[in-house]
Amino acid sequence: MTLSTNQLDSFRCRQALEALRNGVPNQAAVEILGCNRPEVESRFDDLLLQAIAADTSSQGTLGMLVSGDFGSGKSHLLSYMENRALSAGFACSRVAISKETPLYDLGRVFVSAIQHARLPGRTGQLMEEISDKINAPTPEYDRFSRWLNVEENGLHSYFPATMLIYERLNDVTLRSEIESFWAGDAIRAARVREGLRFISQQGSFNFRAPRNADLPPQRLRFATELIKGAGYKGWVVLIDELELVGKYSLLQRARSYAELARWLGKTTDEQYPGLIVVGTVTQGFEAEVLGSFGKNDREVAPNRLRERSDTLLAARADAAIRALESEPIQLPPPSETELSDTLAKLRLLYQQAYGWDAPAPVPESGGAAYRNTMRYKVRACINEWDLRRLYPDAQPETEGQEFEHRYEELREMEEEVKDNE
Repeated sequence: MTLSTNQLDSFRCRQALEALRNGVPNQAAVEILGCNRPEVESRFDDLLLQAIAADTSSQGTLGMLVSGDFGSGKSHLLSYMENRALSAGFACSRVAISKETPLYDLGRVFVSAIQHARLPGRTGQLMEEISDKINAPTPEYDRFSRWLNVEENGLHSYFPATMLIYERLNDVTLRSEIESFWAGDAIRAARVREGLRFISQQGSFNFRAPRNADLPPQRLRFATELIKGAGYKGWVVLIDELELVGKYSLLQRARSYAELARWLGKTTDEQYPGLIVVGTVTQGFEAEVLGSFGKNDREVAPNRLRERSDTLLAARADAAIRALESEPIQLPPPSETELSDTLAKLRLLYQQAYGWDAPAPVPESGGAAYRNTMRYKVRACINEWDLRRLYPDAQPETEGQEFEHRYEELREMEEEVKDNE
């Protein structure tokens, strides 16, 4: 087992170690340590190939789920997928579900996906980076333009109108407002009409301002098509920590499942060609949230929506719950061989970063469950090497506590979905 000279650049090694210390592997850590999850890697690569090879008019959203205990390597796996997607020519976004980015709110999840989007070989914001490819004489952009200007695309006329303004008007301020609108912000109808007047197209569109509630799914479809029109293969969205849905109120959880169905391509009436979505969830979520001995969301969440006469959302919630129960690829605990190989690479990484001969890790036998997670092993080795390097006479002993995910509803997560919405 060897690492290349390029991989062993000392600065990149320190970058990788800093990320691993914090339990959030970055690109350097993934490139150096690799990813030994062949079943998940193969499935993800297959989705990329499907998106590249498919006729975009017939290909819908592609989705997959991955489950694993805390410390099983889900974050490392998502970093691998992000690198893989970028290398294959896809735009890629990582979104962590949180109080600020609740799964039941498509608008906020979309904004987070746009803000965290990366493009191959680019470092700026998504819409700004794509701007120089708008109106480009390419087959991809021609296809996008034809799609955008047919009524059957399901979009409000704001979208073709703002695109026409963007293509023809060299007004930096208005173009910036349009980019912000595509990325999730509001834009006044008066500004759109003003832009149309500037390019003598005020008679080409007859519209009222769209309802804000109607825009998030349209923005998602528009952004996906725009990304492909700019020459990228598609858009990969990686959604982490789906288990936080378990902390929502019942109605929020029910709405979240309905939204998850959209992201996973389970909505036959609404598809997003070119969109690939991967979600991660803890292994205990099914039993403690969906199961009858937990919150029993398998029954109560869709029924909550039916009580409100939201039959469409109830059907979507049912579909997502079935997916959560049957489709996740399980991440097993690492084998002794995997642990040994990873820690050997980690030792070389540490030695190159600090020019210090790190001692070989001492194998542990038995012990608590958390001691057999990759996260614990990696962080424990780095911490002990840090102490021994700085204090040569130190004999550190690592203590830890097994993490137990709890699914109690958070008091601060008040009901945000009102009955009259």
